[in-house]
Amino acid sequence: MQPVRFVHKGRGAVTNPAGRHERVAREAFDDGWSPAEDDGPAAPATVVTRERARSIVARNASPDVGFDVSINPYRGCEHGCVYCYARPGHAYLGLSAGLDFETRLFAKVNAAELLEAEILRPGWRREPIAIGGVTDGWQPVERELRITRACVEVLARHRHPLSFVTKSSLVERDLDLLAPMARDGLVHAMVTITTLDAALARRLEPRAPAPRRRLETIRRLAAAGVPVGVSLAPIIPFVNEPEIETVLEAAREAGASVANHVVLRLPWELREVFADWLAEHVPDRAQRVLARLRDMRGGRENDPRFGSRMRGEGPWADMIRMRVQARARRIGLALRGGPVHEADVPREGGGPVHETDLPRDGGVAGAVGAAGAPDTPRRARTGPASADGARRAGRGVGGGMGSTRGGFGGTGGTGGTGGTGGTGAAEPGPPVQGTLF
Repeated sequence: MQPVRFVHKGRGAVTNPAGRHERVAREAFDDGWSPAEDDGPAAPATVVTRERARSIVARNASPDVGFDVSINPYRGCEHGCVYCYARPGHAYLGLSAGLDFETRLFAKVNAAELLEAEILRPGWRREPIAIGGVTDGWQPVERELRITRACVEVLARHRHPLSFVTKSSLVERDLDLLAPMARDGLVHAMVTITTLDAALARRLEPRAPAPRRRLETIRRLAAAGVPVGVSLAPIIPFVNEPEIETVLEAAREAGASVANHVVLRLPWELREVFADWLAEHVPDRAQRVLARLRDMRGGRENDPRFGSRMRGEGPWADMIRMRVQARARRIGLALRGGPVHEADVPREGGGPVHETDLPRDGGVAGAVGAAGAPDTPRRARTGPASADGARRAGRGVGGGMGSTRGGFGGTGGTGGTGGTGGTGAAEPGPPVQGTLF
């Protein structure tokens, strides 16, 4: 039985399938009575539940994600990006990865308080804190709630390094905090742009700013001195994949100095949500898209293995990677993410950047060292931070917040999960895991 799909203005998902932990599944279906054109459920409103989280800092152990520590002030995201890998996280709340994810939001109102207590704790390591590893910290509800801004205020007050990925132009509101931090080498930004086609963007990511507006955000961040890159994620075959080169060129022209890319992955319920979207919006290409994803995932729609889940494998994945690399070289855009494949990205003065030239610790060696902050511990496998590492970290990677371990987790499919723990389950409320996939 095929579920009935409803397209709601300003919403990405066209269905609301039951979560994988639910015992009972309910779905609408066509009973053959041919309802009127405007007959159907009313457009769902956004409901925000304010909660006091028990913790806010999440630790990430994924080797292909370019950060170790992250915070996520919100669960769910009103941007409604249909491809968002974070959607299945709502199953832990007894909610759907479909419309529920973009309409049933949870705001951690005490996030800044918890963050400050954490970084003042004895033994805290000064390493960049990533904002937006799961959901966008500057999504529409942030305009009123200002939770992410409060967290940035804490980090600015303590001169603590941070990185973030966002689709939202609302981040420009916080340039009064971010610009001074950037002058001290404490911040790096990534802006996600999947397409320059406004009509496609309205269907893919309906409540995110228009693509041209995001380019303007890159321009304004760069003008304010904030090192900024573009996250081309996710790349969807036959949907936005033809735009790889034009997106990179537009972002470079706007001021981006670094780029990363991620191939679409479909964990858990996201496979159904995305397949329903394809059937509704691009039925002529739906099966081709899914078939090509299977080609890059060893015959499956999703491959959760570290090392291959972000980029895929096989001829199509290689072709995408080579297209990104070739255009980046041509326009002087450094590449972030991925292991050895991207060791030949351009750098200042010409010639390739070798793997040893790129920072391995999220950029602390360059960002914090330049600010005169204490030397920052690294993982044992990468060796101690050093002045030489600080010099390398700033070379050719747009401010030294890059990583060879993988691109930053991005809202809406740009990287991995926010890490284990620290997701801030409400009291009372169901337990929520941080690692979703």
